[in-house]
Amino acid sequence: MMDILVLADFERFSWDSDVKDADLLLSCGDVSEQVILQAAEDTGCEQVFAVKGNHDKSDEFSDPIVDLHMTVEEFRGVKFGGFNGCWKYKPRGHFLYQESEVEQLMRVLPPVDIFLAHNSPRGIHDREDGVHQGFRGFNTYIEEHEPSLFIHGHQHISTETQMSNTRVLAVYGHQLLAWEPR
Repeated sequence: MMDILVLADFERFSWDSDVKDADLLLSCGDVSEQVILQAAEDTGCEQVFAVKGNHDKSDEFSDPIVDLHMTVEEFRGVKFGGFNGCWKYKPRGHFLYQESEVEQLMRVLPPVDIFLAHNSPRGIHDREDGVHQGFRGFNTYIEEHEPSLFIHGHQHISTETQMSNTRVLAVYGHQLLAWEPR
């Protein structure tokens, strides 16, 4: 059993929560680095994995935050992978992608147990506003690799949907989950 603190689209600039203990912190983007580091310290997290959101700066994460974008990392025998950003909805900005780019990139990411993204899979928790639509490339990845858990932010909702054998979790603000590998 692992206690995982998930942050996404955290609109405050300081961490103030009743969450006291967690083994791992996952940040789904659009969270200030200050909040990530403060939350990790206050909850005693052993490991911090993160991806960037469409409102994040292009700077690299500071230690001890590990960037999961298009990489696979392991913690306690569990494989984690991730993807930054969302749709390219404006001409300039960081971590903005066309669907074809996402589909191509997702073909090369190996299978993981937990996938961390800023955006959602297409048709799962998305909105039809041109900005908050999910990526079809994520759906294909889920269908082919069946991660146990796919966690995302960006949609400004907290909800859960089952997609085949994958639990798709949308987080807005923060959420503490007790997770046990299948």
